[in-house]
Amino acid sequence: MTSTADHAHLRAQLDTLTTEAFRPELAEIDRRPTLDIARTMNDEDATVPAAVARRLPEIAAAIDATAARMARGGRLIYAGAGTAGRLGVLDASECPPTFNTDPSEVLGLIAGGPSAMVSAVEGAEDSTKFAVEDLTAIGLTDLDTVVGISASGRTPYAIGAVEHARALGALTIGLSCNAGSALAAAAEHGIEVVVGPELLTGSTRLKAGTAQKLVLNMLSTLTMIRLGKTYGNLMVDVRASNEKLRARSRRIVALATGASDQEIETALRDTDGEVKNAILTLLGGVDAPTAARLLDAADGHLRAALQAAGNH
Repeated sequence: MTSTADHAHLRAQLDTLTTEAFRPELAEIDRRPTLDIARTMNDEDATVPAAVARRLPEIAAAIDATAARMARGGRLIYAGAGTAGRLGVLDASECPPTFNTDPSEVLGLIAGGPSAMVSAVEGAEDSTKFAVEDLTAIGLTDLDTVVGISASGRTPYAIGAVEHARALGALTIGLSCNAGSALAAAAEHGIEVVVGPELLTGSTRLKAGTAQKLVLNMLSTLTMIRLGKTYGNLMVDVRASNEKLRARSRRIVALATGASDQEIETALRDTDGEVKNAILTLLGGVDAPTAARLLDAADGHLRAALQAAGNH
């Protein structure tokens, strides 16, 4: 059981957090017209990108460090509770179809396990032990990157994940929405996107959640760009697992090469649907086996493989 003293201590902590601050000017918001509330909320949301912009140097440094680890075989692992954990799982789950990563390369850990994606698991976020157990279960190594995510910056699960990972020599990133957070202090790369008090007091799925989503988009997308998962702004590692993605694959090859529909169909057939390989056969003038070998030698970087094809 949690004691009265514990509750008082927690309340005192929450009172110091910007994300938990009460806004008296919104105390009558429920009495306003819906359109007026919507405008207020939209105005609030519009401030989030500027808050992220103030942290771009820290974000870029974290991305470069992450890409360097992943280039050596490391994984990107998100760890959080509640909304923060769900956003991490979401970002991780979108990497395989977008960048053709193996599902084990980018992982999302949420306090309480998979069931916590759809329902709250009581007490899970308060345990650093659960974080250590979850990281141990996936065989964390010093090549991995662990991103602790917590709007308050004080969630024990996220802090525990970062502290354990750092002790093992893994790269650590702490993403918080409060200044001077314990999470950012625990991590090698602290990113504090201060978005201010929420429209609904303490509802950090709002501006804080939006800020976290924007930063996670950057972390995964820019890391994948650095790893050669794109060619310009084209998703050349997209996995064509359904009809829409197969159509997108053909379009990407067309945009990259300007080849005819027949040439594209032939190239994709010869390369088993691998967009990057198909582009290399068309632009580099090499056959499918050579394209595969050149890409392998270039660690998947299409530009480097094209340069090698020109010297072939």
